Amino acid sequence: MNVIRDDFPKKTKDFFIKLSNYLDTELIFYGSVIRSDYIPGKSDIDVAIFTDNEYSIMAKLQHFLHAKRSDFGKVLWRLDGKVLYGYKIKCEKFIDINCEIAIYNNEYKDIIMDDLQKPLKNHPMLVFVLLNILKVIYYKIPILSQKSYLKCKSFILNDMMGKKDSVFYLLKQT
Repeated sequence: MNVIRDDFPKKTKDFFIKLSNYLDTELIFYGSVIRSDYIPGKSDIDVAIFTDNEYSIMAKLQHFLHAKRSDFGKVLWRLDGKVLYGYKIKCEKFIDINCEIAIYNNEYKDIIMDDLQKPLKNHPMLVFVLLNILKVIYYKIPILSQKSYLKCKSFILNDMMGKKDSVFYLLKQT
């Protein structure tokens, strides 16, 4: 999950290589970028970073992106009966790349990685077909609102994958 895609533009590849080197840590790509429903120029690029010190990584990201601490949102996630937390930042405000970086403590790595891989493990063909149809309807024949698109995508990736007890909150820092 940590391979930079060949179909990323050179600028995007260079950004992720520089970021990984600067942070001196592995970037773990997830979401559509590792599934077959990634649409270059449309889909966002989801990245997870696992660390023993979230605050150090946030400080380095602030410097790298020229961001403020208040640009990070706090993540609260109830997953498999456990409450996990982390931080997220949307990068497109700072760079011309539609990217979201999540930072989590290493103690959550196994449970989060298992959750991120469920659509690929459980029903890869069904997820592939449904997500690709949904993305064609949303991106190519724009007849769905963003709210409807996100609701359908959530249903496919959560409810259909048996993740009904998963609750995810992103709290904006003030």
